[in-house]
Amino acid sequence: MTSGPSPIAVGIACRCPACGRGRLFDGYLSVVETCEVCGEPLRTRSSGDGPAVFVIFALGAILPVFAWILQILFSPPIWVHAVLWPVAVVAGTVLLLRPFKGVVVALEYRHGTPDQ
Repeated sequence: MTSGPSPIAVGIACRCPACGRGRLFDGYLSVVETCEVCGEPLRTRSSGDGPAVFVIFALGAILPVFAWILQILFSPPIWVHAVLWPVAVVAGTVLLLRPFKGVVVALEYRHGTPDQ
């Protein structure tokens, strides 16, 4: 196991898992080829489908609770739910996917894969 910055902190901040200072992403979800600060090759780090699964589980657990609370407190018409929750799912996905991917890439960097 290598030492260095916290994988959770650098992942959420979308920073290089090796030095904690360089950018992790080139664009929205594309991992940079190499860190511009320390030169660590990062493109080979794979997160697979893990971040998407974590986001699905997080939103799938949280948003129904909010929908239930909204229904109990305000009893809005069904069209309010039909408009509100798809927007909340898309917004939540866009906001959470990048930091979740950053954390998974940083954890994979810290702990490696079985074939490394």
